[in-house]
Amino acid sequence: MSGTQRLDWVSRPAVNLHGDVVVPGDKSVSHRSMMLSAIAEGTSHIQGFLEGEDTRATAAVLAQLGVSIEAPSAGERIVHGVGLHGLRASSKPLDCGNAGTGMRLLAGLLAGQSFDSTLTGDESLSKRPMRRVTDPLAKMGAQIDSQDGLPPLHVRGGRSLHGIGYELPVASAQVKSALLLAGLYAKGITEVIEPHPTRDYTERMLAAFGWPVEFSPGHAKLEGGHRLRATDVVVPADFSSAAFFLVAASIVPGSCLRLPSVGLNPRRTGLLEALRLMGADIRIENQGESGGEAVGDLVVQHAPLHGIELPEALVPDMIDEFPALFVAAALANGRTVVRGAAELRVKESDRLATMAAGLRALGVRIEETPDGAIIDGGAIQGGTVDSHGDHRIAMSFAVAGLVARGAVTIRDCANVATSFPGFVELANGCGFVLN
Repeated sequence: MSGTQRLDWVSRPAVNLHGDVVVPGDKSVSHRSMMLSAIAEGTSHIQGFLEGEDTRATAAVLAQLGVSIEAPSAGERIVHGVGLHGLRASSKPLDCGNAGTGMRLLAGLLAGQSFDSTLTGDESLSKRPMRRVTDPLAKMGAQIDSQDGLPPLHVRGGRSLHGIGYELPVASAQVKSALLLAGLYAKGITEVIEPHPTRDYTERMLAAFGWPVEFSPGHAKLEGGHRLRATDVVVPADFSSAAFFLVAASIVPGSCLRLPSVGLNPRRTGLLEALRLMGADIRIENQGESGGEAVGDLVVQHAPLHGIELPEALVPDMIDEFPALFVAAALANGRTVVRGAAELRVKESDRLATMAAGLRALGVRIEETPDGAIIDGGAIQGGTVDSHGDHRIAMSFAVAGLVARGAVTIRDCANVATSFPGFVELANGCGFVLN
């Protein structure tokens, strides 16, 4: 989003939630499928592509780099790949919008090109740290200039990249993916070791496109000099989008929702385990596989929740779902303690500070800590909160309004379109009272 548009929501108490909720395609898989299709040889057909502003921004950048992309219908893309070395320079900056994933992955992809590129973003993205990507890429021989490690990023072309072994100081699928994408253009072997396993979408998709890659939890390794072959991709429903409905149905009495064909990558579904530890009634039906990714229908019914000490091992597998978890914790019986989540401070907003301020405004007892929070569950009052333009914060407080003792007004919700277009309509269709 440009940051000039402003949209506020009002969420009101709901009676119950029922029905099937088909959430949009997975944002992470959509980004990666578009990038790998673009540099593959041949034509790839993507179904279930997320029609969000973040993913459309990535597609627009690739089109600017000379890739022909057709959109026959919503959620469908036909990408005519140009091969590993077929991208062409753009005379204009490449605008990633609000997409941190897009910018970080593109930095790795563009580091191996023969031409210069400039990656820009909106006001929010321009405040997000990029050194975690640019520093290890520099070790591979890339040159990426920035001001204090913040966008815009000026990626210098014509650099000879070489593979490295790199141990991530902080677990990050985005950093890992950027290094692997740069590794496609590097001489020798690129190996990434993580302190905790993160989602392996990039590794699975590289394999699906025919690139030899070795990976296991916390480890990925590939050699440069191979080719990507076009393939068809079916994008599963986004677990992060499903998360809001899992929490909503858990906390609204009398509710039962089914969310079909949700991606269940084990490095993504930490919230599922966390909610179950809190007493949530969530079961998986019709399990299968799509494009190397586990998928299944999630069926969730209302259940009384209780506070927990969240196992730190779950944190990397639910880093995008913490705003929703905080709402569940605010309604749970007893205390919930979160540690090891300092990464939340460098998301679209400082999510620890933003969620703490919002929950306090609704009467919740919450203590913010440097790397987490301590939340004493109970009732939620009505009131006004500010999402600070953070899409996941906005949707989480929309869920909180379902069980508040009065209306909850949520400021600055326009950026929800970056990850979840049509959220309001879909939510109201299953029983939310949101406008």
